[in-house]
Amino acid sequence: MTFDLSIITANADAIWNAFLVTIYTWLAGSVLGLIAGLLIAALMLFGGRPLQRLLRVFIELVRGTPFLVILFLVYYGGPSFGLRLGAITAGVVCIAGYSSVYFAEIFRSGFAAVPRGQLEAGECLGLGRLQLMWRVQLPQMLVLILPSIINMLTILCKETAVLSIITVPELTAVLTGIGTRTFTFIETLLVLCIAYLLLIEITSRAGRWLERRVGTYLQR
Repeated sequence: MTFDLSIITANADAIWNAFLVTIYTWLAGSVLGLIAGLLIAALMLFGGRPLQRLLRVFIELVRGTPFLVILFLVYYGGPSFGLRLGAITAGVVCIAGYSSVYFAEIFRSGFAAVPRGQLEAGECLGLGRLQLMWRVQLPQMLVLILPSIINMLTILCKETAVLSIITVPELTAVLTGIGTRTFTFIETLLVLCIAYLLLIEITSRAGRWLERRVGTYLQR
């Protein structure tokens, strides 16, 4: 068996562009998912009972549906309902929607972990619900939920590989396409593994750095 890296260098531009698409879909979807998850968690805590039940149904529906099925429903089924999205946009939307319910559960557990006594102390000081969430609960729960958030981000990073199914030109789609054309599957799959390992390692190290920073800040 020969190992020919010239195939990789010859397609370096295409691979680099695919790498950027992977990073874009992952980060854009994750950031939107984090924002939506925080909003869902806040509404679950402070919304009325009908809204809480509606959000619980949404959470269970998304959690019970495979990510691949969600992609098919949005990208291929969306036009039937007037929703026509490009492949990359559909990928970002699906990552955001899929991750939002998991982030919502992470935030909800973080809110619940703050001692009730501290909330009562804030209420005695005249803080409203939103002020309590922003000034009391959010800062304290960050240390608790950061590991879970980082773990979810690494999962979402790997989920971007599934976007190749809906023709998103990300790493998996481009490298497997090169491997199919040139019959160099070992070389292309090795590069694919290295790229994802690099992204996940950077994310893990950034997460550990943030944990230390947040922990030091809260101890002041």
